[in-house]
Amino acid sequence: MQTNLNGLDFTVIFLYLLGLIILGFWVGSNRKSSEDYFLAGRDLNWKIIGLSIFGTNISPMMLISSSGVAYAYGMVANNFEWLAFIFLILMAMVFLPHYLSTRISTMPEFIYKRFGAPSRNILSWIIFVQITIGVGAVLFAGSILMGQLMQWPLWLSLLLMTFISASFTITGGLKAVAITDAFQSILMILACAILTGVGINEIGGFGKLYDLVPEDHWKLFRPADDSAYPWPAIVFGYPVMAIWYWCTNQTIVQRALGAKNLEEAQKGILFTGYLKILVPVIFFLPGIICLALHPDLKDSDDAFMTMVDNYLPNGMIGLIVAMLMAALISTVNSMLNSASTIFTLDIYRKKINREASDKQLKKTGQLVTGLVAFVAVFIAYGLDSVEGMNLFDLINSIFSFLSPSLAAVFILGIFWKGATPKAAFYTLIIGNIPSVIIGFCYLSGWPSKEYWPHFLLIAFYLFVFLMVFMIVVSLLTKKTSPSSPLPTLLEAYGSFGAKNNKNIWRGWAVLSMIMIGLYLFFELIL
Repeated sequence: MQTNLNGLDFTVIFLYLLGLIILGFWVGSNRKSSEDYFLAGRDLNWKIIGLSIFGTNISPMMLISSSGVAYAYGMVANNFEWLAFIFLILMAMVFLPHYLSTRISTMPEFIYKRFGAPSRNILSWIIFVQITIGVGAVLFAGSILMGQLMQWPLWLSLLLMTFISASFTITGGLKAVAITDAFQSILMILACAILTGVGINEIGGFGKLYDLVPEDHWKLFRPADDSAYPWPAIVFGYPVMAIWYWCTNQTIVQRALGAKNLEEAQKGILFTGYLKILVPVIFFLPGIICLALHPDLKDSDDAFMTMVDNYLPNGMIGLIVAMLMAALISTVNSMLNSASTIFTLDIYRKKINREASDKQLKKTGQLVTGLVAFVAVFIAYGLDSVEGMNLFDLINSIFSFLSPSLAAVFILGIFWKGATPKAAFYTLIIGNIPSVIIGFCYLSGWPSKEYWPHFLLIAFYLFVFLMVFMIVVSLLTKKTSPSSPLPTLLEAYGSFGAKNNKNIWRGWAVLSMIMIGLYLFFELIL
């Protein structure tokens, strides 16, 4: 679709992006050491951490495809957002104390402390490749959108978005990424909330909106035989992807690793959990409102921009378009920084140049950022050949195929002392072979789309298989491959000189009650 942009809109877009780039370069101008570059000097506070995680999680795929999937199926896909609080609790209160007590910088470094060098080496490459693929996927989704809005060819959208994303990431590192993420998160929340308010006002209130759309659009769980999102896929498959994404994903965890201390990190993740409450209001409701106002859209992914184009004034349209660009930049620069961190600290420093100076590490990180961005452009072009999937399903299906092996290794590594290094090593190798093959077949539609179950169920089946595989191998190699169990959770907390923070637990308890109340409201009352 083509958006009615005028001179005022283009001025807003230009000034917004210019301001964003200046902010990124300014924040990163005094980042001197490699720890400054990769972990923001471990000086991030809870507000920046929370907003940065939220901003990293939001991409043009989120803004556009959430409205699109809501237009087509309703609130069911909101489970990806509201159920995340369970795994944010797991990350903040269980995984993170282990991460921070060992002063790690990357996820492979943690695996090294638990399972030794072979598992770390293979995981470093797996995560590096995963992040590079992820960058390509997000660039593809965002560049398609930018091309539609600005009438640009795909190659121009890709090159421009990649250049902006990589520029201040190369210069400023994590601090620049985190600050710009936080800035963009605030503006995105405000602008999308305004769009929702304008849409509800146009309809005449929430009561009329409820009457104008199908009743099942308000349900969070759909029947087991539903073709789009059956409840077993949500209940069993989503947790696999969520454990990987929220608890072991370098791009997300790196923000918490850059915290001043454990309490600041936990408060930041808790803050993210509360921000997640807003997601249906600002990202999903515009799609449902669009269904009520424009029930005959040919492509559900046009829902968000249909609302923007028809119900916001010029200038505000430019701000929304600028924020869509910023959302793309925010997600991509976060992933680029994480890929750079993994390669530099876990591959270059460990295997290529063990005597690398601080200056060499930083320069290597900057070079890798540029190379990953370059490769991601070609991955994005490859994804252009995938047909028959909306943006939401495309990106989440890619994530679901990346997650089973990492989820299995980290879960057993933290919760079971009997997990052995050989079991972790073989699970990482063998586990990713079927995941990649099945993922390729699924996305290419071979032998046919009807042949495959829902992508979340595929992730669940792979996860169960790998859990059983790792347990069996651990039992068989217990004597020949002794494990290096982690300290207990209490010992991890004790390393910070304080007991578990009761106020943070109270915050999670309140959030849990809010979420339970929301689910009961949507399932039993609406």
